[in-house]
Amino acid sequence: MEMSNEKGFSLIELLLVVVIIGIIAAMAVPAFQRALIAAENRNIFATMRTMNSSQAVFFSQNQRFARLGELNNINGNGLGTVIGDRMVRNKFTFEMSPIIPTDTELKDGYSIGAFRDAGGVTYRFELTNSGVQRILPGPDPDAQ
Repeated sequence: MEMSNEKGFSLIELLLVVVIIGIIAAMAVPAFQRALIAAENRNIFATMRTMNSSQAVFFSQNQRFARLGELNNINGNGLGTVIGDRMVRNKFTFEMSPIIPTDTELKDGYSIGAFRDAGGVTYRFELTNSGVQRILPGPDPDAQ
């Protein structure tokens, strides 16, 4: 009786490994996408906190709150890219309410919204002179 000296993996073994890798990848990719969206949301939340602090400084110097372009200027244009009356940072768009507030309106307060659409879900934050608030969806990004 002759013994076969063939070395290597059979086709079944290789297919089994490929299937297992495919199952692991199918579970990992959605988790990675959720983690990426959560990180972007935390980044915007932190940006809005910076905007809130900058608004306090701007108000103490000018007796009114700042518009988006002014906020971006006093932060070395590091908050985002101003496009018209809006500002874009990563996948979020910032806008004031009203879109073009008057100096008189800015003496009383301000409202800045940040929003993005991710896979059919809209994430929205709002910043006013009383702080940052998460509107939709899910829990506060600072919740531990």
